[in-house]
Amino acid sequence: MRQTAQFQTLIEDRIANASDLAPLAFAGFAHFTALQVRDGRVRGFDLHLDRLRSASLALFGRARSDESVRRSIRDAVMRGPAAMSLTAILFSRRGEFTPVGDPSDPSILIRTGPASDGPVGPMRLAAVEHERWRPGIKHVGESAKTYFLREAVTQGCDDALFIDRTGRISEATIWNLAFWDGEAVIWPEADLLPGITMGILRRQLSALGIVQRSAPVRLDALGALNGCVVMNSWTPAVAVSAIGAATFPQSDALVTLLQRAYRAEALLPI
Repeated sequence: MRQTAQFQTLIEDRIANASDLAPLAFAGFAHFTALQVRDGRVRGFDLHLDRLRSASLALFGRARSDESVRRSIRDAVMRGPAAMSLTAILFSRRGEFTPVGDPSDPSILIRTGPASDGPVGPMRLAAVEHERWRPGIKHVGESAKTYFLREAVTQGCDDALFIDRTGRISEATIWNLAFWDGEAVIWPEADLLPGITMGILRRQLSALGIVQRSAPVRLDALGALNGCVVMNSWTPAVAVSAIGAATFPQSDALVTLLQRAYRAEALLPI
């Protein structure tokens, strides 16, 4: 039974107060996962647990048990409304610029807020050269993403995507990318963060028998592609109408396909 119907921030399963949160203002040695809860249920929760475990091992050298993480997230879900956005953050109590971590690392912070389904689109993306540090980890404190987003908006675009030093498109600021050539879903081959929604779509597209492949995608080859979308925890697909001068006339068809695959993934209790 739900205890309340409000959004909260919890540290180690108790409501955080100002003294808990003040030291975290500059405590950027952390990683997180973001998820959407609907009717108290979540898609792809196994993928979220995998992400948190592997990132904790990479950053802290140890990880909390899956069951303890599940319990903390379940408790936060039960404290709030049936539909919400939830962020689970694993962090070091000693923060940044410290030679060793705290023996209790990683600590867990859960933050809940209003549910979101993302922007409607279509979106225009600016292309910028940028490579994230340890792109396979969803870590906090990435000011470059906000910088490039704001730069893109000043140029008349909606957001920015990243190109690595070899010219490969990798990901967008807070989004994964997928392309469509009329027959197959194409996932950019580069160093990037494998998103949870991306993982859900890949396994459900396989179950539906839809052709997929991973391949390097470069700006000068975009003219051969018919569709492009962005995705994250908010949504399985927002149509992209243009990347620079390249346009994508069949992005809506790709959106429809990916929404179908996403709905095939069951919403399950945590």
